[in-house]
Amino acid sequence: MQYFQEQTFQLIDYSKDTLGIGEYECCTFKSCDFSNVNLSNFKFIECEFIECNLSNARLDDTSFQIVQFSNCKMIGLQFESCNQFGLALEFSDCSLNHSSFYQNKLKKIRFTNCQLQEIEFSDCDLQEAKFDNCDLTRALFRNSNLEKADFSSAFNFSIDPEHNKMKKALFSQGGLIGLLGKYDIEML
Repeated sequence: MQYFQEQTFQLIDYSKDTLGIGEYECCTFKSCDFSNVNLSNFKFIECEFIECNLSNARLDDTSFQIVQFSNCKMIGLQFESCNQFGLALEFSDCSLNHSSFYQNKLKKIRFTNCQLQEIEFSDCDLQEAKFDNCDLTRALFRNSNLEKADFSSAFNFSIDPEHNKMKKALFSQGGLIGLLGKYDIEML
């Protein structure tokens, strides 16, 4: 396994050029295309992905430890396949539509200005997560721990309080319809 530290990889199309399997520590990937690439068994530690396309990449046993994604396209990713040891992610201005975090432990995860449409968050630990200005259209929350999670600026969500732990979770008054939608209540 190869080891890379403090390197920048820019404008590389990994769907054509092979990325060497290995451990990447404190590396930056800028404007790279990982779409449909097999990233299984790779380790990314304290790395940053900026303006990359990771859509439909394969993530079997991939390690993401303290990894930031900014302005990335990440459609259809299966994060539940990742190595769960040390899993720590942060997303800013990313599109993660149709991805899945099923059964992930994501305490204190941050999503800022993200598209999270049709995301699977069932059986997740999302304690103290922050969904800042995120579109959660048809995102699925079931049997999830949402205690102290911040949805105060999130929109288009539908969360059933009867099927999730929600003690001290934050919501705006305008977002209450996303908690009461199943009751067919009209709010004025």
